[in-house]
Amino acid sequence: MRKKRSRLHIGWRTLKTTAAIILSMIIVDFFGATSSKLIFAMLGAMAAVQPTFKESLEACIAQIVGVVFGGVVGVLLLALDLPSLVATGIGIILVITLYNALRITYSPVNASFIVVLLCTTPDIQPITYALGRIWDTAIGLGVGMLINTLIFPYDNSRMIHDTVESLEKEVIHFLEALFDGDDVVPDTDKAMRKIGDMQRQLKIFENQRLVRHLKQQNLKIEEFRICEGKARELLARMVVLSEVKKPGRLNEKNRARLRELGADIRDQRVLDNPTDLDVVTNYHVTQILRLRRDLMAALGREERINSGETEAVEAEE
Repeated sequence: MRKKRSRLHIGWRTLKTTAAIILSMIIVDFFGATSSKLIFAMLGAMAAVQPTFKESLEACIAQIVGVVFGGVVGVLLLALDLPSLVATGIGIILVITLYNALRITYSPVNASFIVVLLCTTPDIQPITYALGRIWDTAIGLGVGMLINTLIFPYDNSRMIHDTVESLEKEVIHFLEALFDGDDVVPDTDKAMRKIGDMQRQLKIFENQRLVRHLKQQNLKIEEFRICEGKARELLARMVVLSEVKKPGRLNEKNRARLRELGADIRDQRVLDNPTDLDVVTNYHVTQILRLRRDLMAALGREERINSGETEAVEAEE
């Protein structure tokens, strides 16, 4: 068996993070850089470059809260003139306790880091140092946010498109397997997973704010929400058909539509004297084909929907 080789992929987020770090360090260096200044600018820039605007904003708030908390606690402890390790231990306990008491959900790591630096660095000017770290972090966060928001902002709309198209193909495969002539009824697990993937990607897309294309993004969100609703209806119809022991016989209209879509229907049973099962089966197949058409239309793909199929479905409805 041939093993797949892992490809070295450098994505846009990696490049944006690097650009944010370098630019932040250049700005900090303009004001007189030290190693700690550059480190805090770097941490701020890295934190701000997240997949979505919401995550970037939360990362910025977490960094600012951490630096402020750590700075205030560290300054207070230095004023008590305690041994460095004792002050450090008390400071970390105090930071974590305050985070829990105030129900701050962000990690206290950054605040604890500031406390350790303040309490273990001799001859430090605590207030100046704390204010400087807030300033350096703010530079990194500001640069990171600007680059992440304005320069190639993360846009996963193509992934949502691909998931919807993949779901549409899964519908055809499901119907092929349903009417392949054997007694095995296909399940809907794949379709369910694809809808779950679509929901996760849609949540990411909604949490992003494409500042330069906000109106276009809102239109896409509306479009994808319609797709999600159609996909859920589609899954419900498929589940109904997957729960029968054996599907009924296809009528000629549905057979012709599936053939036009390229489906390989091997069930050649002739529909004479339709039973209740035949009627129910053809009803759900008709609805699945309609929802499949509506799903692709909502995605802006009306040109790929066969006009004859559309007219036939609408006539039957």
